[in-house]
Amino acid sequence: MSKSELDSKGSGDGAAGSMEELKKVFDKFDKNGDGRISCEELRGVFGDLGSETASLEEVQRIMAEFDKDGDGHIDIVEFAEIINGGSTKELRDAFDLYDLDKNGLISTSELHEVLKRLGQKCSLKDCAKMISSVDADGDGHVNFAEFKKMMTRK
Repeated sequence: MSKSELDSKGSGDGAAGSMEELKKVFDKFDKNGDGRISCEELRGVFGDLGSETASLEEVQRIMAEFDKDGDGHIDIVEFAEIINGGSTKELRDAFDLYDLDKNGLISTSELHEVLKRLGQKCSLKDCAKMISSVDADGDGHVNFAEFKKMMTRK
């Protein structure tokens, strides 16, 4: 998929399918605004999320896995492929970043805390709406199956 193909898609109906939403998330990673995510920027995001295990070597391994063109950066096209076509392990890793208490569920307060760490201004009420929009079983939380379904919608 090329950048022009991504640009032409515009807003989709799935949470991960909306190019506008994808670009907002990408921009949170791309701290210097150059249109590419560097190792340093990726490591910074892990730090913002409270990860103490984000060694330079681990971040370089992640970068190498997703940097399809080998330029040392993740561009918007590579980022979209990660988000829209991630493997179960990649989706589990993403889920685990939000599941702060590691109970297998993402709560409203966990979503609120992670978004706050990423610099997003989002009220608890808005986070509750986001949770309820993907909470298929109605328990007030997002489990991994619900998260995976949301992230793989086209």
